[in-house]
Amino acid sequence: MDVKTACLGVLSIGDASGYEIRKKFEDGPFSIFVEGGFGSIYPALNRLTEDGSVTCSTEAQAKRPDKKVYSITAKGRLALLDRLKQMPGPDKFRSDFLFTLFFADHLPARWVESIIDARITECREKLNHLNGCSYSNPDIQGPTFVHRFGVAYYEMALRYFEENKHVIVAAALRSEAMVAE
Repeated sequence: MDVKTACLGVLSIGDASGYEIRKKFEDGPFSIFVEGGFGSIYPALNRLTEDGSVTCSTEAQAKRPDKKVYSITAKGRLALLDRLKQMPGPDKFRSDFLFTLFFADHLPARWVESIIDARITECREKLNHLNGCSYSNPDIQGPTFVHRFGVAYYEMALRYFEENKHVIVAAALRSEAMVAE
């Protein structure tokens, strides 16, 4: 999903500043499937403002610079709905972690074990975060469906890492033994 559409999605839920949009991408309901940094969010918001899909107002803050708050317009809601009615592209899965593990046979076993343990900890933290969030609304099923998918994904990943860590660590140990000979 492009950043403009993701911003429209966030704003369809409620008005937000660029910072608040970023927080929804990082920690909120969109964190499972959307990425976007300030370097892409603000240019997207500027383009959306220019084309009339969002409006921007300024709120004064005590002892801080004024805050720009963005709101979706009727044109923006229509643009969001048009985009959502297009067939989604295939998921893109990028993982530095899996790239590293692809070469686990060439790495020290302790390193392999430590990065898997770190990922196990991360999965547990994500699950705790997701389990602490509530998206249940009997009138709106989309957020609940996606939330449950996120929980299922991290549960599956955690189970896989815990049940199979020994296999990849053993492969790294065998490689270390062969190099030592």
